[in-house]
Amino acid sequence: MTERNIRLVVAYDGTDFSGWQRQGPDRSVQGDIEDALFKMHKHPVQLIGSGRTDAGVHAIGQVANFITDISHIPAERFVPALNSILKRDVRILHAEEASLDFHARFDAKSRTYRYHIISGRHAMPHELRYAWQIWRQPNISCLNAYARLLIGETDCSLFASPRDPSLSRCRYISQARFFVAGTTLLFEITANAFLWKMVRSIVGSLLYYEERGYSVEQVQKLMNSRDHTLAGPTAPPEGLFLWNIDYYRM
Repeated sequence: MTERNIRLVVAYDGTDFSGWQRQGPDRSVQGDIEDALFKMHKHPVQLIGSGRTDAGVHAIGQVANFITDISHIPAERFVPALNSILKRDVRILHAEEASLDFHARFDAKSRTYRYHIISGRHAMPHELRYAWQIWRQPNISCLNAYARLLIGETDCSLFASPRDPSLSRCRYISQARFFVAGTTLLFEITANAFLWKMVRSIVGSLLYYEERGYSVEQVQKLMNSRDHTLAGPTAPPEGLFLWNIDYYRM
């Protein structure tokens, strides 16, 4: 029996999920795809994701892999095969053969998230599943001045949930910026890894500091304090998308 390693790119609407990770009876993205793989294989198949997303968080470019013993299906045919089983809020966008030792999580070089904000206007009904509605127009130049403080090897304790189990709160952040696309304000951040709820805490905190007129120096002092109690409110999950994963190797 020949084993093959299949790499998937997955998109999903996280609204009705408990998150990416299978956990008990609650619906998860991992669980739905593993159930679809079970129907194809007639035995359990473990799906490895590049990282977890929380309840209500979406993905455009989640990456996952699984080992299959099915030899007669070309890798790309897993796309229509799985999509024919999965519900419409999970889509397999791409499938390809990877080396047997490829690991979607451990081989990831960086992860990019985008957070969507509807600011200063009424959101259309369908947008409210995918963006945070705020009722003012923030100062984007000020927000980007704060965001530049994040670049580099950064202690992110200010934005770390007390329940995060990570031994280190330092992360390497290669980009962090606010920009406007159409009528939506976006925050994009790329890092080697993220703490639990870190992106949502950054978004909520920077908007909180900007609304209150904090200087860049004040925000830097808050980051240096490493005190999560000084962070602003955490932004809600519906605006957050796992956007892209880059790899050292395929």
